[in-house]
Amino acid sequence: MFGADPDAGAWLKAVVESSSDAILSKTLDGVITSWNTGAERLFGYTADQAIGQPITIIIPEDRLDEEAAIIARLRAGERIEQMATIRRRSDGELIHIEVTISPVRDAKGEIIGASKIARGIGERVRYTQEQELLVREMQHRIKNLLSTIQALVRIGPRDGSIDAFVSDLSSRIAALDAAQRLVLLPIDAVDGQAKPDASLSELIDAVLAPYRDAERICLASCPTAVGPGSATSLALLFHELATNAVKYGGLSKPGGTLNIDFEYEDSHIIIRWCEKGGSPDEARSGFGTQLVRAAIRGLEASMDVVWEGCERVVTLRIPARSISR
Repeated sequence: MFGADPDAGAWLKAVVESSSDAILSKTLDGVITSWNTGAERLFGYTADQAIGQPITIIIPEDRLDEEAAIIARLRAGERIEQMATIRRRSDGELIHIEVTISPVRDAKGEIIGASKIARGIGERVRYTQEQELLVREMQHRIKNLLSTIQALVRIGPRDGSIDAFVSDLSSRIAALDAAQRLVLLPIDAVDGQAKPDASLSELIDAVLAPYRDAERICLASCPTAVGPGSATSLALLFHELATNAVKYGGLSKPGGTLNIDFEYEDSHIIIRWCEKGGSPDEARSGFGTQLVRAAIRGLEASMDVVWEGCERVVTLRIPARSISR
């Protein structure tokens, strides 16, 4: 369509120069013959610096064989569509690009060179890599969570009724779900904004939600962030403590209370779980106790249980790094 217009060449040149894509040409010997503004932005060389230079100035050494293969395909008259590759800028930075390469013919139809249109796809590549990493991380977390649930089913108590077993298992899974929702869902479902990391007191509050009674439960604030590596152990630990409180301790009788405080000491977090209204004579051993011990080991923590008058005090000493990992 440009053939009838004497200004077609000027129009074409203006289109090439104003393009945001890198547009360049080269001979079959690999010598650069044209270089637009988009190429300057993408590769860092000015037209004066690039024209007359070998195309290998933008090709990493480990990709030189790739260029030889491209030339062979061009000589055969083949057009190369949207090839993803890596090129090197003038400052040495390696960049991901997508390039379309077409053979250029003279008036006789003979191939004399190639034209290239390239664009940076670094953002797309980074996004893809981040998505792949996220999927692998999710698969890892799901696998760990399923392993935990399988362990709960496999080694759970067998001396009670099926209904009791199902009830206990369901409540433990619900506690895990509450913790995982806090830790592994960083985006707010309402406004789509990133949420801050869940704190230790928020996790405990989520686990205690089924038993929440503002008049009987007092939970202090602890801003230490909970990491995905500790969420499962923490959820099981506090679920077992809460279950014991409901069955035997401070939440088992009218007027009983539960108070949870925190303090920091030598890079550790000290948690005081204080129940009033329970009985020191009640048995508190069994599968739940095994879970607590396993969680304590997993967190590299320690736990002491004492009675102070009518108050049962559980003192947990957990490294801050174990909570945040």
